[in-house]
This record gives sequence, C-alpha cells and structure tokens, in this order.
Amino acid sequence: MGQLIAPISALLMAVALVVFGHGLQSTLLPLTASEAQFSDLAIGMISSAYFAGLVLGCLGAPHLIMRAGHIRAFAAIVSLMSAAAIFHPILVDPVSWSVIRVISGFCLAGFYMIIESWLNERATNENRGTIMSIYIVVLFGATMIGQVSISTMDISSFVPFAVASVMASLAVMPIALTTTNQPAPIALVQFRPVKLYQTSPAAFVGSLLVGVANGTLWTLTPLYGTQIGLSTNQSAIFAAAIIAGGMLSQWPAGKLSDIMDRRIVLLGLAALTAGVAVAIFLLNPTGFWVAAGFAFAIGIFSQPCYAVAVAHGFDYALPEDFVETSSGLLLAFGMGSIAGPLIASYLMGLTGPGGMFLMVAVVEVVLVGFLLTRLVARKAVEQEDKTDFEYATTAQVGTIITSEPLDVEADNVIPPEDFPAYEDDIYNFDSSSTDTEQSETPASEDKKAVS
Repeated sequence: MGQLIAPISALLMAVALVVFGHGLQSTLLPLTASEAQFSDLAIGMISSAYFAGLVLGCLGAPHLIMRAGHIRAFAAIVSLMSAAAIFHPILVDPVSWSVIRVISGFCLAGFYMIIESWLNERATNENRGTIMSIYIVVLFGATMIGQVSISTMDISSFVPFAVASVMASLAVMPIALTTTNQPAPIALVQFRPVKLYQTSPAAFVGSLLVGVANGTLWTLTPLYGTQIGLSTNQSAIFAAAIIAGGMLSQWPAGKLSDIMDRRIVLLGLAALTAGVAVAIFLLNPTGFWVAAGFAFAIGIFSQPCYAVAVAHGFDYALPEDFVETSSGLLLAFGMGSIAGPLIASYLMGLTGPGGMFLMVAVVEVVLVGFLLTRLVARKAVEQEDKTDFEYATTAQVGTIITSEPLDVEADNVIPPEDFPAYEDDIYNFDSSSTDTEQSETPASEDKKAVS
C-alpha cells in the first residue's frame, strides 16, 4: 500500500488541505451568516451560488487547464480560492458572499478536474480503482474534519476564515514541488442533455432531483441546527453526521445495485430518505444526540443516490460515451443543487426550520413516483450488460471514468490540438522520470476527458 500511495502523496495532501478548508467554510458560512442577521433566503442564495460556480467551473475550467497547463492552472485556481476565503469577513453582505461563493465553486470544479485527471495519470489499469477509492476516502474524511473543526474556533472572529485561506495556500506547495509529470492534454466533450435523457431518463431525472435534495442537505443543515437550538459546535457535528452516513453507505449501496435493478435500489433509497425527512419534520428533534442520529440516518440513505443514478446511466451508455454521460449527469446534479437551497430556505422562512426537510421529502417522493413509471416503461438491463459499480463515481467532478482513449473524431469531442497550450507544447513528458512502473497501456497514453 505504501508503494501505491507514495507516488500520489503530494496530490492527496493537496486534496486534504483544500477540502479541509472547503468543509470548514461549508459549515462556517451558514452559521456566520445567521449571526450576521442574513435572512434565510439570503443564506439559501449564498448556498446556491456555490453550486452555480461549480456548474460554471465544469464548463469553463477545462479551457483554463488547456490554456495554462495543469500545474499553472492549479496554482492560479488554489490562489484564487485562498483569496476568496479571506474576503468573507471583509465584505459582509449577502451579495458579496454570493459572488465569492460563485468564485469558490468555479475554483473547486477546476481543482477536482486537475486532481482527478492527475490521479488517473499516475494509475495503471490494475490499481486505478484502488487509487480512486483512496482519493474518495481522503476527500470525505477531510470534509468531515473541516466541518467539525469549527468546534475549536470562534466563528465571530477572523480566525476560521484565515484558517480556510491558509489551508488553500498551503495546498500549492506539494504540487509546486512535485517532480511528477503533469497529465496529458485533455479533450473536451459537449453537454447534450436531450441525448442523455433519451439514453437513460431515470439517470438524468434522478441526478437532477438528487441534486435538489443533497445540495440542500450539504449546505443548509448547519443553519437548521442553530434554528432548532443546537450550539455552534453541535450544529457542525450535526452537518458532519450526514457526510459520515454517506461515506459508510456508498459502497454497500453501489454493490447492491450491481446485483439487482439499480432503479429499484435508487427508489428504495429515495423512499427511505423521504421517510427520515418526514420524521424529522414531524418530530422536530431538539436534543443533540437524537438530531445527530437522524442526520446520520438521512446521510446513509440520501448520499449514495447520485452514484447509483450515474451507474444506471452507464448501463445504457456505450463505452465511448461514458465520459459524456458522467459529465452530463454531474451538470444535471449541479443544476438541481442550485435550485435546492433556494427553495428550502424560502420554505424555512415560511414554516420554520423543518421546512428544509419537508422539501427534501417532497423531492424524494417525486423521484419515487418517476422511478415507478420508468420501471413500467422499460425493462431492466440484462445482468451481463451492466457495468460494475465504481467508487470513483462518487467523486466531486467525476472526470475519470475509463482509461480508454477518447475518440477525438467523434462529433461531440473538441480535440486538445485546438488549444494554444497544446500547440505550444507546455506539456513535457519524459517517461523515464515517472515515479512508478506503468502497465503496458498506461493512462498517460490516453486522452483524458471532462465536460
């Protein structure tokens, strides 16, 4: 295991540092905004702005990477993330914070693309699944640690914002000092939502609706915690419990979907999520341990939904369309995540904090209804035609799905030769300087692809 991790240790360290700061901010901002007397709707707008930036980043960051190269783009993106974090306590108003969160979302999308393509570059066909699984564990773990780190800080001070900024700044060091070659140029795939829906309606609509629910759970649970009377520290743990539940259930839920119709698994997860959300809305738990238990439960059922939807989409996609499928479903998820916090925050203003979970329940019930219609309309894919569930589909951007070369002649692909950075040959490859032996068909010989 040590020999496997050593060549990617710099990348994993960068992930841990940046995602720690991101997890810290995701909990800090709703709490600080509430103390600053921002309205619920304003906090929802700030939360949605992050996902708007993430979607814009999925569309625009690849062009930045192609223009400047992975290392330069990484340095620019992470530096901007560091600056954005420190601007929060300087410009304390909802509009400024919304703009800052758009910038943060854009930067994080580019960050994930660079890291995931780089990890894929370092992987062989034999260990790619293990490497991506390690990456996902680091990502989830750093997020949770960042969230609960709030308990050691005074959120009314400058300190937590400074910590988030410092973490992003430090992440530049392991990448800037690495001797590992940067990845091969990427090719870009176009987003074709109509084709994606026609290929797999359940995957497309599922990703969209899961985005509405999960985007809300990721961003507004700290606000919910404070409104039901939890302390700042307890609210941070309450939010982290959702991520913890999802981290534990991703793999079992995915493997269960390998042996039965994924739509049934997704339907069951959605129904259970709705059930827990209704229970939270009706019981309105105010005790910390009861509330944290409910948060852990809803995390178990809600968080694997996106990965199962993506796996279902792969079942109906041709191998050469895997990247387009992954990218398109991510954008659908992102668009749903933009809408979710806005709707939920509006309902919280009307009905109280439980309005957030009422919205989640309604969205999950709609998903259950849609999946029932799809079970009737279309037979399940044959078992031998299903793709195996991959833990990497839970990645934040999901750029790495297959090591097969992308067909640059396809009508939905923009080849890397169309970008100045490729023509200027800023990518310098020297196979003799790689840290580990590659397989006979190393990922470095393949074109990577993102949306």
